[in-house]
Amino acid sequence: MRIVVVGASGNVGTALLRRLRRERDVQIVGVARRLPDAGAGEPYDGVRWHSCDIGLAGAVDQLVEIFAGAAAVVHLAWQIQPSHDQRVLRRTNVGGSRAVIDAVLRARVPALVYASSVGTYAPGPKDMPISESWPATGVPGSSYSQHKAAVEETLDGIERSHPALRLVRMRPGLIFQRDAGTEITRYFLGPLAPVRLLRFGRLPLVPANRRLRMQAVHADDVADAYARAILGDARGAFNLAADPVLTPELVARHFHGWTVPVAAPVLRAAAALSWRARLQPVDAGWVELALNAPLMSSERAATELGWRPRVDSVTALRELFGGMAERAHTPSPPMSAAPTLPAGVSNPN
Repeated sequence: MRIVVVGASGNVGTALLRRLRRERDVQIVGVARRLPDAGAGEPYDGVRWHSCDIGLAGAVDQLVEIFAGAAAVVHLAWQIQPSHDQRVLRRTNVGGSRAVIDAVLRARVPALVYASSVGTYAPGPKDMPISESWPATGVPGSSYSQHKAAVEETLDGIERSHPALRLVRMRPGLIFQRDAGTEITRYFLGPLAPVRLLRFGRLPLVPANRRLRMQAVHADDVADAYARAILGDARGAFNLAADPVLTPELVARHFHGWTVPVAAPVLRAAAALSWRARLQPVDAGWVELALNAPLMSSERAATELGWRPRVDSVTALRELFGGMAERAHTPSPPMSAAPTLPAGVSNPN
């Protein structure tokens, strides 16, 4: 069984390679803009690698050749930076996703598994979980969310016009693992963040707002859900999240800190001003997303995929913090510790 993973070198891609290596008679093909070096070791060895920038002209023709004969394509590639150049981000995220979809159709691949996100949903409740039927129209003000929603809208049309294609959409919460510590710091916090303080397992101050309630899941659990979807016959969308819901109070308690009440306008203004000053790499849209993304029910994944997370959200967060403090990384370019590497294509969610 030949499985092609687009964006195989990032956070989820690395975990999925680990998971698929456990399957017999599976040939893994990895696609990424920047490839791991030869001899990078597990889980990157044993993968047949192809370099492709999915946002460039000509990507469809290149991908058709790579996808030929595949039993399934997994689309994980997503660009987070440079956040100051929305044209580049849309070219990769929306245009590049369209290239992957068109190549899947032209190569007659029978199954496509797409990495969506909780970020695809419209603003929703923070006191009850929503199902996959909640509108996937994105959060206004968040380019990440709007790009995810744009791709989902494209997939809606593909489902109607190509009913034979088995299409799966994974919608996880925040995805954590130790080895992503350096990558997540680089993409979301920047070089000025004092992440070394996390080595003591302490987070002294935690901003608190009643709408800062989020869900997380370990990368290995997300990878297991992908594997179940790839190897089975599932169709449609699946929420993926672990308990408990991460609230400021819960995080402060587990990491020996204090909550500091902060109004939503202050959070937005602080993010916007520090982003414009290039003190940190994410704009106020990420605050908008954190405040408005709904809580999700993973009941459908449990029922139809037999999926249940093995790692709770607090343990996953603790593992990530440890990885951030110790600059944990892998030899893959997106997850490397090399300080000169530019931000690139990955799927952090």
